[in-house]
Amino acid sequence: MHDLRGKTAFITGGASGIGFAMAEAFGHEGMNIMLADIDAAALTDAVAKLEAKQVKVASVVVDVVGRDSLRSAALATIAAFGKVHLVCNNAGVGSGGIFGTVPERDWDWVIDVNLKGVVYGMEIFEPLIAAHGEGGHFVNTASMAGIVSAPGMEPYCATKFAVVAMSEGWAVQLAGKNIGVSVLCPGFVQTRIHQSSRNRQPAYGSAAADPGSDAMSFVTAAVEGGISPEPLAARVVEAVKANELHVFTHIEFRAAVEARFAAILAGFDRAAESPALAGLQPRAMILGPQ
Repeated sequence: MHDLRGKTAFITGGASGIGFAMAEAFGHEGMNIMLADIDAAALTDAVAKLEAKQVKVASVVVDVVGRDSLRSAALATIAAFGKVHLVCNNAGVGSGGIFGTVPERDWDWVIDVNLKGVVYGMEIFEPLIAAHGEGGHFVNTASMAGIVSAPGMEPYCATKFAVVAMSEGWAVQLAGKNIGVSVLCPGFVQTRIHQSSRNRQPAYGSAAADPGSDAMSFVTAAVEGGISPEPLAARVVEAVKANELHVFTHIEFRAAVEARFAAILAGFDRAAESPALAGLQPRAMILGPQ
């Protein structure tokens, strides 16, 4: 997608933070923007801000944990703009805690929003993009927490690792349809991710985390000290135009990633020297259907 002008972007979690910054950035490129968010009041404000900047924008209230909600949002996008070319599966929530203390409903909430919401967005919009034959692109928001795990953030990390893995597989599967896939892996950004429970659906109960806890205080300080969303969004525009798979914004995390990969490779070295495996012959590497 080298030329974005006149094409349509659908963005979940679009009323604030990274989602809104991407809407601004893609709107600046001349795209039509469909903002999707669970927060109706925030959507109204976000639409007014984009219209003031001469962005052609519409909005739809959506809850990404429901296929039907996303399906209705997709139909609303087609009704408003005729086609959709770019889908940013960006909506996400954060939760974590000490091992054994994370409530089951917290696990369900994070998995349903962060993981299943991306699956639903891909599966619902891919046929709509493929049908018009003009090509398209998906941007799935993961995190550096999908590359390097952080103790105490296991629910969040598990879903973000999954988004990275799924995006890597989908990129291969959809390339033949002229549909690109990017997975966005930022570090801390000045968003409201640390206030995710403000829009927590009633089905998942109330948040278990104590806002005044040491862990929450650390996360709050890290998020508030992060980069602003605007340069991140500009980087995403670059990545979409270049059809990049892995999109990073925080280069200071490179050392941590290299350390993780070094530890993994060291595990292979130990396997190569293992007496238990000494009699085995190397076999052809198989990563999927040939």
